[in-house]
Amino acid sequence: MRTLARRTRGAGPLALVAALLGLMLLLAPSASAAGGLSDAAATLKKGQVYVAPSMLDRFSQAQADALTKKIEKADKPIFIAVVPDAANKDTVLTDLRTLVGIDGVYGVWRGNSGFLARADRGAMGVGVADRIGGAVARADKGDINATLNDFVDQAAPQTKGTGVNHSTSIAWVIIPVVLVVLAGAGVFFLFRRAKKRKEEQARAELEQLRRVVDEDITAFGTELERLDFSPGASDADDAQRTDYSRALDSYETSKRLMNEAKKPDDVKQVTEAIEDGRFALATLAARREKRPLPERRPPCFMDPRHGPSVKDVDWAPAGGAARSVPVCQADADRVAAGLDPAVRTVDTEYGPQPYWNAGPAYAPYAGGYYSSFGGGLLPGLLVGTVLGSMMSEPAYAAAPMMESHHGYQDQYDGGDYTGADFNAADFSGSDWSGGGDFGGGGDDW
Repeated sequence: MRTLARRTRGAGPLALVAALLGLMLLLAPSASAAGGLSDAAATLKKGQVYVAPSMLDRFSQAQADALTKKIEKADKPIFIAVVPDAANKDTVLTDLRTLVGIDGVYGVWRGNSGFLARADRGAMGVGVADRIGGAVARADKGDINATLNDFVDQAAPQTKGTGVNHSTSIAWVIIPVVLVVLAGAGVFFLFRRAKKRKEEQARAELEQLRRVVDEDITAFGTELERLDFSPGASDADDAQRTDYSRALDSYETSKRLMNEAKKPDDVKQVTEAIEDGRFALATLAARREKRPLPERRPPCFMDPRHGPSVKDVDWAPAGGAARSVPVCQADADRVAAGLDPAVRTVDTEYGPQPYWNAGPAYAPYAGGYYSSFGGGLLPGLLVGTVLGSMMSEPAYAAAPMMESHHGYQDQYDGGDYTGADFNAADFSGSDWSGGGDFGGGGDDW
């Protein structure tokens, strides 16, 4: 009996998938009603790339296989379909998302109309997929293979979640039947698996952050060690000693908080402490040099390790629009001379990236450094970047939602099976890019 119980909790729900498959076919509506959409959705659930037979002369099976391997290697919930003009231009993306039922990033090349991409909020910041899709379509000028590969290359680093767990997705499809048969046992198993996956993702993101934040703490500690200041010196006054003590306390606090961190959002308190300590050092330096006390300004945007900024300059990140950003004097001089500023980069699976393009895990890292300067400052600085797209969402403005946004609570993330339960408003986007005549109408391709 014990062995049987273990199998029921573990393999039972998945084993019932096969046993109930015949029943599901009897209960399901006719696939022919959806025409080509049902074929596309079935293929996307299995391979994440679909090409309609009538489009194989423009995007070959070999090209589709290569793109599938690229998406599988990236391990991201990205779904690509190449369909003819007969697909309904107004609804094909949303219809596919509904039928596939997986939170993710969706891109469709439609006949002569070009390319359009949209994404669920759990997988990518609002509007990011549309922006990337439009940019690659315009750049590749009707080349389907180039457009789709460029889209995946640019979208993968910005996509949250992991690749699709197909066995879990299939199990979710039959939940109405499983509920009756298992009386809740299978549902508990599936929720437990989803929760475990989110916890594993959170742990991985925390370790990724830990390496970066430890570097920031070490750099701050090095500044303290090199500081030529003795609290007991005859020329030291109480205000200077207070600044020095505040900097030391911030250093010790940052180390303690990082050691105690259990989830990525805990890092926000660490970088808050570092920022406060660096400002205390800047104040101490001004007192010792008999200069006016510095204004409390945000850290240098290029690299918070540079300390408090001294001015704002107009600057544009690679591929982005110009905006006014706070910088230290050294970076201000570099920008004025037409040189690249000393940007803080971090290691990612796609190589070194600026911290603002390294993924959603870095939101607490950046948020802590800028938390004392108003909730609207950082999203404005980060417009057009990965973190900027995420922070522009209304949910980000509320502090309790930070944890929710990263998917550590009970909501959908990229790769989760949602069925038709998704916000279609998230799929709003611009018109098709890269093509000409829209052509026909229905979905029966």
